Formats: sequence, C-alpha cells, structure tokens
Amino acid sequence: MHILTSYLKFLWNSSNAHGVHSPFVFDLVRKCFYDTKKYGEYKTLKKYRDSLLENKKTIEVTDFGSGSRVFKSNIRAINQIAKNAGVSSKNARLLFRIVRYFQPENVLEIGTSLGLATSALTLGNSKAKITTLEGCPHTAKVAQQQFQDFNFSVTSVVTKFEAYLESENIQSATYDLIYFDGNHSKEATLHYFEALLPTIANNTVWIFDDIHWSSGMQEAWETIKKHPKVTVTIDTFQWGLVFFRKEQEKEHFILRTSNYFVVNSILGIRKLWGLLP
Repeated sequence: MHILTSYLKFLWNSSNAHGVHSPFVFDLVRKCFYDTKKYGEYKTLKKYRDSLLENKKTIEVTDFGSGSRVFKSNIRAINQIAKNAGVSSKNARLLFRIVRYFQPENVLEIGTSLGLATSALTLGNSKAKITTLEGCPHTAKVAQQQFQDFNFSVTSVVTKFEAYLESENIQSATYDLIYFDGNHSKEATLHYFEALLPTIANNTVWIFDDIHWSSGMQEAWETIKKHPKVTVTIDTFQWGLVFFRKEQEKEHFILRTSNYFVVNSILGIRKLWGLLP
C-alpha cells in the first residue's frame, strides 16, 4: 500500500522533458532518458539476464540488508533471484544509457547481487574502472562467474559495505558515478551518503535505487535532497539521481523516464496490485 500510494503521488507530480527549464536536465532527459535507439549492447544485456533466468541452481544467500518481500528462505534459486531481485530489463537499458551519456571513468556499485546492473555499467563504458561490492559470498561467486563468461573487466569485492567504506580504498578515491543498490534502509543509505561525500567531483552522479521502497527510504531521500552539497536531484520513482554541480541552481525534479507515460503508468499500477507477473 505504501508503494502504491507513493506511485500515485509520483504520477500526479511528475512531468516530462517539456516541464524542465534546466538545460542540463533537459538534455539528459531528451538525449538519454528518451533515447529510443536500439543499441547492440541491449542484446548482451538480454543474454546476460537470460543466462541467469535459465540457471535453476540454488545458493544460500546471506542478507545484510533490510530483507526481502519476495523470498521467505535464504536458500534461493538463481533464476528466481534474477527474476525478482535484480534490476529490470527496462532499467538496465536506462542505466546503460546513463553511463553511455556521462562516460564516467571510475564507477562504484554498492550491491552486486547477480551483476545485472553491473553488466549495464560495464557495457555503458567499456573503458571505465568498475568496482562492485557484495556482502554475500555465494551471490558474488555467481556474479564473478558471469563476468568471466561475458569477458567483463570488473573488480568484484566480497565485503560488508560499511567495512569497505571505512577502508583506505575510499579515502583517496574519486568516483564519477556510484550506483547504490545495497541495504535499502534509511540508516544505511544515509551512512553510505555521508561516507562517500569525500569522493565526489563536480560532475559526479549518484543513483540511489528504491527511493520509495519504504517510508524510511523516502525520508532518507528527502534528507539527501536538502544536503548543501547537493544541487540537482531527479526522482524517477525507481531511482533518485543526485548531482553536485556547483554551477547549477539547486533544483529538484520528478520526471518520467519514458515517453510512453500512460501505458507504463497503467502497467505499473496493475503490477503493484499483483495483477501482472
């Protein structure tokens, strides 16, 4: 009910590119969000996903986050994890386009899972240095095998997120893009935010997943928007994009990521009600 209410509010308050007066955000929406080109990399994203959906092996998942609304047991089939817990096909393509658009050189992902989002990060800029963190060793092992099978150059680190963020790896790092898809709780999200602030540059972009997952995550998102170092934010419902561009006026946008607004909205509401698989 919380997610449904949040989604209806999003539909009411959101706009498309024509409601954006910031040239920076307008170009991002028009050239990236609404880019309908059929990139060849989409086929690789699909192959990566399909290989996981065909994998019926089970693994024991160690969950350090806020738990799962789908799984009742820590013994989970790989294909079911890919189906229910990974980034959607649509958002994987969008993530690919975002990386392709900004061309970040140093990327950090917090929460590898099976590497569905990692594949999009990698394909968006094959020259980028990508570090991905995963707390569960069995899940990370599956992702690492996937990276090897698809010849992805990724540094996969099995670690508790808090431990890594307090290590020397972070103290001297600067990240052009960080994708947050780990512990979806208010406390953890704000901790990651504060811990990683020293790594930002003027053109850094952060992407927070599931900002409307719970009332706590929404509160964390509101806190992040108000931070003095944050200048521009974009709420796409699934994601919260954060920018630190000093030349930008502080603005907050609620934007649709597709021109097919009405169809996607109806499908989204039906799925929230459990009417679609």
